[in-house]
Amino acid sequence: MLAERLKTLAPSSTLAVQAKAKALRARGVDVISFGAGEPDFDTPERIKAAAIEAMRRGETKYTEVAGIPELRAAVCAKLKRDNGLEYEPDDVLVSCGAKHTLFNMAVAILNPGDEVLIPSPYWVSYPEQARLVGGVSVGVLTREGTGFDLDPERLAAAVTPRTKAIVLNSPNNPTGAVFSVEALEAVARLAVEADLLVVSDECYEALTFEGRHVSIAALGPDVKARTLVINTCSKAYAMTGWRIGYAAGPRALIRAMTDVQSQVTSNPSSVAQWAAVEALAGPQDEVRTMVAEFDRRRHLIVDGLNRLDGVACARPRGAFYAFANVSGLFGRSSAGAAGTTRLGGSLDVAAFLLEAARVAVVPGLDFGSDAHVRLSYATSDALIREGLARMDAAIRQLR
Repeated sequence: MLAERLKTLAPSSTLAVQAKAKALRARGVDVISFGAGEPDFDTPERIKAAAIEAMRRGETKYTEVAGIPELRAAVCAKLKRDNGLEYEPDDVLVSCGAKHTLFNMAVAILNPGDEVLIPSPYWVSYPEQARLVGGVSVGVLTREGTGFDLDPERLAAAVTPRTKAIVLNSPNNPTGAVFSVEALEAVARLAVEADLLVVSDECYEALTFEGRHVSIAALGPDVKARTLVINTCSKAYAMTGWRIGYAAGPRALIRAMTDVQSQVTSNPSSVAQWAAVEALAGPQDEVRTMVAEFDRRRHLIVDGLNRLDGVACARPRGAFYAFANVSGLFGRSSAGAAGTTRLGGSLDVAAFLLEAARVAVVPGLDFGSDAHVRLSYATSDALIREGLARMDAAIRQLR
C-alpha cells in the first residue's frame, strides 16, 4: 500500500527522543531530556500581542502563497540590517517553518539521481528530504579537531557531474560549529567554478557566541546570485510552534518554490505571519538576553561533560547543542533489566543513559557520526546539573 520511498525513510530521531521522554514522564518516570531543539524561553509578549491584534483586525483569511507583503518586506529589512544583503520582496518566500522551506527547495531543484553535498555531521532532515524526491545525499566529513569547520578540499573532491547543490548550516546543528570566513570563501569559489547552488541554512544565526555570523551570500555578487539563504523565527524568538520560516534567493528559484508550496500548504498561518512581522521588525532586546543565557549554559554543560569519564566535548561556538564524543565508553558493559549490554555505538549509549540515568540524549548516528551524542542545553541550570550528575553516576557503574 505504501510508496517505495517510505521503505528507506528514517523518522526524525530528534523528535522521536522528545516523544519518548514525554511518554516516560506521562507514566511517572522522572526523565531529564536533552533532546529538544527549541528554546525553553516563552515567545516575547510583544510578539503575542501582535498576533492577538492581527486576529482582532480580522487577519484570519488566506494570504498570498509566498507570504504577506509586510512580512516579506520585514525579511528584506532584517537581511539588510543583520547580514548586509539586499533583496526585494519578490525574492522572498515565507513557509511553514524552515524545514518546509528546505523541502520546497528539494522538490524544486532535485531530479532523481542529483547529488547534494552535505558537510557531516549534519541535521537529520537534509539527507531524508533529498531521498524523498529521488536525490542522493553525499556526506562530506568535517574534523572534530577543527571544531567541525568546513573542509573545502574534501567538498571539492566530492563534486561529480551529478552534483547540484551544497547545503551549509552555520551555526551548525548538531555540532554548534560556526564555519570560518576562510572556509566559506573557499566554498564560495567552488560553487561558482562548479556551477552549484549553495543552500545556506542560517536558522541559528542569532545564537553565535564567538565572533559575528557571516552569511556566505554576503561574500560577493557571484556567490549571492547562486545562494538560497534560509532562516526562521523559531530559534531567535522562541517561536518554534508558530511555524514561520523563510528563504531569500534567486527570483526564478523563489518562484518555483512558491509554486511547489501553492500545491502543498498554500500560505503559512496568517496570524503567525503578523507575529513574525513584529518579531523581525521590533526591538531585539529579548534576543540578546536569551543569547547571553545560552552562552552561559554552554560553558556549564561542556565543562560538565568533559569531567565525565570516557566523554569529551569540543566547545560549540553557536546554536544550543553540545556534541559529545562518547567513543571512550565503547567496549564497556552495563547490567540492566534486559541483561548485560556492551556499548558499541551511539544508539547503545543513548539507550544506556535513558535506562540507567533517566537522561534522554539523541544518538549521533543519524547526524552522521556514531561516535557522538547530541545534548541540547536549552533547559535550566538545575536540570543541566542534575542530568550531568545522573550521567556521571551511571557511567561509574559501567564495567
